[in-house]
Amino acid sequence: MATAADTSGPSGTSGTSGIADTPDISASADRSSRRGLAARLPAFPWDALAGAAQRASAHQGGLVDLSVGTPVDPTPASVQRALAAAADRPGYPTTVGTPALREALVDFVRRHRGAPAALDVDGVLPTVGSKELVAHLPFQLGIGAGDVVAFPDVAYPTYDMGARFVGAEALPLDMAALAADGEAALPDPSAASRIRLLWLNSPSNPTGEVLTAEQMAAIVRWARERGIVVASDECYALLPWTVDEVSSVLDPRVNGGSLDGVLCVYSLSKQSNLAGYRAAFVAGDPSVVGELLAVRKQAGMMLPAPIQAAMTVALGDDDAVATQRETYRARRAILEPALRGAGGAIHGSQAGLYLWTTFDEDAMSSVDRLAALGILVAPGMFYGEGGGRFVRVALTSTDERIAAAAQRLERS
Repeated sequence: MATAADTSGPSGTSGTSGIADTPDISASADRSSRRGLAARLPAFPWDALAGAAQRASAHQGGLVDLSVGTPVDPTPASVQRALAAAADRPGYPTTVGTPALREALVDFVRRHRGAPAALDVDGVLPTVGSKELVAHLPFQLGIGAGDVVAFPDVAYPTYDMGARFVGAEALPLDMAALAADGEAALPDPSAASRIRLLWLNSPSNPTGEVLTAEQMAAIVRWARERGIVVASDECYALLPWTVDEVSSVLDPRVNGGSLDGVLCVYSLSKQSNLAGYRAAFVAGDPSVVGELLAVRKQAGMMLPAPIQAAMTVALGDDDAVATQRETYRARRAILEPALRGAGGAIHGSQAGLYLWTTFDEDAMSSVDRLAALGILVAPGMFYGEGGGRFVRVALTSTDERIAAAAQRLERS
């Protein structure tokens, strides 16, 4: 990727003419008149953590990075073996997935997401990780200028990016209020007629809050009355801590026995340590899944064949998922009391990989305070205005680093 200091032209030649040192004004005008999409996007938020990361890294005990939810534990051995066995795949894979993968996806959502027997292989589709689907779902649904994409008001930033990519209006909403009050929860009730896509995220990234089946059902009913597709990002669902269950939009208790207009977006990155594999899927309304398949086939959006084979095995390896959940449970049991002992108050955090913590100050003050201890966390305003006094603390570090963070917090 070229940087600001990279002046190379095509084929490694100089980017300037040999006969003139003055700028090409006409070329500059052309460039400014065709500002691309990137120029219309906000700065990548994690770039703002560079200074805190540098300070935390200077700690004599080394950096404990709890800012990003990237897995650090081994990928299950069963999955690694499946990947190696499928390495010789010279031909193109299919976008729809192998028959074995599709059957494994159906089996998984029936066992773990409450999907009805009516959901079959036509209602599932593998994706190249879940982030690409979150970012591109508005495009793949034909959403554009004049339309609205709604999502939780404290949320993973990519829901917002997906709306921006297609020129749609991004609308953050309090989902609990929407479930309780419907249209009255919208800042402008007239926007309801323009919402084309409504994102749910339960368990939430970053807050770890979980919507009840009743809340989700109320939102689905409200959306259906207005022809709105409901996409539910449920990738942390198998990591519950203080709740008995995490409901799915695929569950008949939520969707009333119909998959019409609902999609479950799911990833194996967290529960199976497959972030590097980019193994995810979408499941739900077969007609909507069929639309996505048609678009994705045209764009060549297909999961590599060896990954499809590995994903098929991962979907059936419940023992590995249970083992990983217990690993996170143990880390949480160490880190949570240490944060409380250092003056932090933990909100939500009913499920998932994060402790949503406030020290009753603005988020960057907390980031700086923890960086002085060699601990790097994510400031809550990355996820919306409502996160301005919170930090997101990830459980995704090794046992040794989690223990080091707890010791530092206890001594602070």
